[in-house]
Order: sequence, then structure tokens, then C-alpha cells
Amino acid sequence: MTRLLEPARVSPTRLRTGAIGSRIAWTWVLLSALGIAAFAAIPYFTASLPELAEQGVGVSGNYADRGPGLQAALYVHIVGGAVALVLGPLQFWRALRSKVPRVHRWTGRVYLVAVTVGGVAGLVIAPFSQAGWVGFFGFGSLAALWLVTGAHAYRAIRRRDVPSHQGWMIRNYALTYAAVTLRIWLPLMILAPLLTGAPFDFDAAFANAYAAVPFLAWLPNLIVAEWLIRRRGLPSYRLPVRASVSRPSG
Repeated sequence: MTRLLEPARVSPTRLRTGAIGSRIAWTWVLLSALGIAAFAAIPYFTASLPELAEQGVGVSGNYADRGPGLQAALYVHIVGGAVALVLGPLQFWRALRSKVPRVHRWTGRVYLVAVTVGGVAGLVIAPFSQAGWVGFFGFGSLAALWLVTGAHAYRAIRRRDVPSHQGWMIRNYALTYAAVTLRIWLPLMILAPLLTGAPFDFDAAFANAYAAVPFLAWLPNLIVAEWLIRRRGLPSYRLPVRASVSRPSG
């Protein structure tokens, strides 16, 4: 019986496998973040929005004829999102945290500033999304949660609650990483009608796909983030369990 009460022992082989898996996942996140930042952000600084609209670059066509204030918000959102996307993986680099904590702190500050300006700009441009009301609510919710989780991460580290800070940073970067997952889901959703065997209409397929990604880009990310948080033993959300109330008989 005493053996059953002992903590389970994890074999060195299993530990090494887990470490290798974590490194592969971190490398994928870093490389995909760098790739999307270069692919999606840099083109906006190579030409004007009308010129980019003629080339069909990103969402430039939706903002080419907007006012200067809204166009400025778009550029602020792009810069904030790109900086956060690239710096985010560094916050989860254990060697950086342990060996160069000052660099970790400063990159974290820059990351949270980027999230703040990118999130506020995201709230500004969300009502003008080309996905209509779905885009407004989907991207608007993303921007709001981006700001809220970033604020919680900052407050947690200010009170030196490292576990809570780590949990909130995982949630926050899961939302930041929506810039990558959006561009994974979008082509998959566009090509999905091909599975039905029906005639393929690209414009209709794109419209349907873009109506789904405002939520699809970040909701699964948050689910995965919460799973990672629980797996690492960090403070996580749990649904409240209502205690059953027994009524006296008679």
C-alpha cells in the first residue's frame, strides 16, 4: 500500500522526449512568427495602400479609401502585432530568463507595449472589418482579450506572482499567434468546398472562409493555451462546481 502513495517516477527517456518536443514546438512557433511577420507586415511599408490594393495585398483594399485616422490605426496595429509576434517566443526561452534576466524583462516590456498599442488600434479598426459584423465581434473580441490578458500578465509580475504571470503570458501570446493561425485556417477554409465535389468559386469560398476566421483564428489557440497552462501546473481557469443541496425529508 505504501508504494501506491509514492509519487510517480518519470523516466529520463520520457523527460528527454518531452524536452525535445518542447524545443521543436518552440522552434516552430518562432520560425512561423518570423515568417508571417515578414510576409504579412513588411509589404505594407513598401508601397501606398492604393498601390497595395491593386496588387491584392492583405486587407489593403478595405482601407485604401478610408480616412487617414483609420489608415494610421491600421499601420499601428500592423507594427504592434508584428513586434509582439516576433518578441513573444523570446519570453518563453528558458535560457534567456535564467541567464540574462535583464534582457528578458526589457523584451517583455517592449512586448507588452506592442500588445497595448496593437490592441487599441485593433479595437479602432474592428468595426470596419471586411468580414462585416462577424469581423467586428470576432476581431474586436480578440483585441479586447489581447489587452485584458496583457494587463493581467503585467499586474501579476508587478506583484511578483510568477506562476500567474506565466499563465497570462501564455494566454496572451496564444492571442498574438492568431496572426499565424489566421493564415493557416484561411486557405484551409477556402479549399474546403473542394471536398464536396461542387463547382469551385474562389470569390464565394474566400468570402465564406473570411467570415469564419475572425473567431477561428484565436478560439482554438486559447483552448490549447489553457491545456498547456494546466499541464505545467500554472494557475488555470476551472468551471465552478455547484454543491448539491439536499432537502430535508418529511
